[in-house]
Amino acid sequence: MPLSRFHPLIADWFRSSVGVPIDMQVRAWLAIQSGGDVLIAAPTGSGKTFAAFLSCIDPHN
Repeated sequence: MPLSRFHPLIADWFRSSVGVPIDMQVRAWLAIQSGGDVLIAAPTGSGKTFAAFLSCIDPHN
């Protein structure tokens, strides 16, 4: 599970506030955390901000 790649505080917050990540978030996190350039294209309200922002604030990255 990609949430395990985040700091425990971030992963716990996501689980309790948002729930289970969707496929687009999982794929974006894996690409971002591997150091690749990423363009996230998904419908409004689908979680793009969490997909991009969580990797930016995570101290493990």
